[in-house]
Amino acid sequence: MFAKDSLLRIYAFSTTVSLALIAYVAFQSGPSALVLVLILAALEITFSFDNAVINAKILKNMTRAWQQAFLTVGIIIAVFGVRVILPVLIVASASGLSIGGVIDLALNNPDEYGHKLEAAHPTIASFGGMFLLMIFLDFIFTERPTKWIKPLEHAFAKAGRLASASVLVAVGVLLSVASMAHGEERSTVLVSGLFGIFIYLLIRSLDGLLRSTGVEKNLKSGAVTKMTFKAGLISFLYLEVIDASFSLDGVIGAFAITNQILIIAVGLGIGALYVRTITVHMLRRGVLEQYKYLDHGAHYAIGILATLMLVSLHVEVSEAVTGLSGMLFVITALTHSYLEAKSDKKKLSAKKA
Repeated sequence: MFAKDSLLRIYAFSTTVSLALIAYVAFQSGPSALVLVLILAALEITFSFDNAVINAKILKNMTRAWQQAFLTVGIIIAVFGVRVILPVLIVASASGLSIGGVIDLALNNPDEYGHKLEAAHPTIASFGGMFLLMIFLDFIFTERPTKWIKPLEHAFAKAGRLASASVLVAVGVLLSVASMAHGEERSTVLVSGLFGIFIYLLIRSLDGLLRSTGVEKNLKSGAVTKMTFKAGLISFLYLEVIDASFSLDGVIGAFAITNQILIIAVGLGIGALYVRTITVHMLRRGVLEQYKYLDHGAHYAIGILATLMLVSLHVEVSEAVTGLSGMLFVITALTHSYLEAKSDKKKLSAKKA
């Protein structure tokens, strides 16, 4: 058997499922489809690495059972819910077609389905952009003992003393973005963005309410189990909304590579599965503790992603620019953390000598 929390154990589930899906695609559609699946999976992993860092931070405070649920049940939601069903619902809502009509379109006329999904971009970008912007603003406006870009974070922490600073900034940004839209798109951007802010505040408020009841301090075993389940459920839902915010634009971008719904679902699904496994890897191996600026880098990446999603409402933004700009922050934070830890070890060794 694998050692507890060994890399083989952590990656066994995702690797087994991925190989099964790859074999199925290769058997059903041939080598060309297999190449497309691998490309989509690689893009999903590359562009969602910052998502994995945020996930690990949240999962750290959840029970092992919820962590496992995130990797197993969560992947079903991620693949079929976020990458298959949710786009169908969005297209149906935006186009006025029935859900059955949209499914028929996706299966029999994927080009047209792709165009209609792209037409729903204002809804997706506004909701996702504002939800992710709230994550970034709440991070940057909070006073933290560890600071990465110190002058900037000192200034924002002072500004964060103003009550509801993140909400005020987010609403201001949304009003500015919506004012530049035209016709019916203006109301679409405004309503979708407000909904993104509302969902974020709702989930965070429920999480705060559960924490304020003293889940960890309650010594009644039955109550502890019940409250821990509630707290875990709220965090689980929060993780799924984050995943949706990160991934929906990627679903649209996937149509630039292929219009085959099955290939897109399998490719992005494998990528999503590995993002979750990387999350568990970070969690079980204490990666966030080893690289102290990684959390900062991931949040800056989220801030960049949110900004680019909102900018994309008016200017076309390449998927590569969106993914690689965020990845740059994460890699820089990793490198800086590693070099600083190495320098601190040398100083400690010199003192001991």
